[in-house]
Amino acid sequence: MNKYQHYSFDLWLTLIRSNPAFKQERARFFHQNFNYRNKSLEEVTAVFRQVDVMCNTINEVTGKNIDADEMYLMVISMMNDGHVQLHDFDTDGLYDEMTHLLSKHLPVVYCDKTPKVLEHIKQNGGSTISILSNTGFIKGQTLRGILQQLHLDTYFDFQLYSDETGMSKPNKEFFKLMLINIPLTGGGIVPNRVIHIGDNPRADVGGAQSVGIQSLLINSNNVSIYSLINS
Repeated sequence: MNKYQHYSFDLWLTLIRSNPAFKQERARFFHQNFNYRNKSLEEVTAVFRQVDVMCNTINEVTGKNIDADEMYLMVISMMNDGHVQLHDFDTDGLYDEMTHLLSKHLPVVYCDKTPKVLEHIKQNGGSTISILSNTGFIKGQTLRGILQQLHLDTYFDFQLYSDETGMSKPNKEFFKLMLINIPLTGGGIVPNRVIHIGDNPRADVGGAQSVGIQSLLINSNNVSIYSLINS
């Protein structure tokens, strides 16, 4: 029998991680197509990292969400020192290009224990499982498809993404939304029998604590996902 009634998982750096080849090819695409100030490939790569970190921090502080389209426009503006008109860019077409690139260089499962742990939880008696994830350059609708391609999607009863809800962890309303989406059982939901697992102390652990549920920090410390079934 599982220890918890419901298991909520962060996605990035908890269950999956980026394919380095995707980030390299993405920077190369922007370097070739939007590089009006003749920046080096290394400079373009650094802009992507700066925008990623900045937007992630803003989302955590505000509890809201900066969308992927906005982030890509920020990259184009910053790599051109603000000297570019953004009004005429086809953001839908650009995102389609990035999705096509991503399909060639899919994210990978974080570690070989990940599917085994999810399978154990699913098969070991009555627990439900969900995703509660902040998004960045990759939208929730795309992540759903990625999980399907990685053969992970069937483990989850539902998935919640910040770009689809307009809320980012550690926003307690995002965690409350997760709680009300848990399929009801005979005795209802017991908060101390719900756990959220993630790699970010602020977004994952702090967010879980704000709504009175359990939390487990993994991967960014010396704790593995395997500790969920090996304790």
